[in-house]
Amino acid sequence: MAKDKFNSELVRELAELLNDTGLTEIEYGQDDWHIRVAKNITVTAAAAPVAAVGAAAPVGGAAPDTDAGDPANHPGAVTSPMVGVAYLSPDPDSPQFASVGDTVTEGQTLCLIEAMKVFNPIHAPKAGKVTRVLVSSGSPVEFGDPLFIIE
Repeated sequence: MAKDKFNSELVRELAELLNDTGLTEIEYGQDDWHIRVAKNITVTAAAAPVAAVGAAAPVGGAAPDTDAGDPANHPGAVTSPMVGVAYLSPDPDSPQFASVGDTVTEGQTLCLIEAMKVFNPIHAPKAGKVTRVLVSSGSPVEFGDPLFIIE
């Protein structure tokens, strides 16, 4: 696609893909061009479970002061690098890659995020103990959403 030629069919296809997958944003490109299609979303009751998980987690023990109630602010937060659907195991019949209480090594796979039919492994940025799992398998995630806390 040339820089000066607008491809409305590509925009329509990407918009349809947004609707079909439940994603809020798609970016696609080749060589010297790229296109990003996004839709506005409003926060509804569907977003409540993520907040409830983050709010309920500290009840079991003392939360570090650095957490300030928002898991994304925790120094051990592992956040999503992309928009997609999180999967905690390689398939429905397998155990989770990492669960609360597990000790993980740097580079170990914690989960997969499916984006545009590609499963992207999310690796532990450091070694430590998984103290919280903030997503459930099959749940949609946005860029920057906290997925795990590793301490």
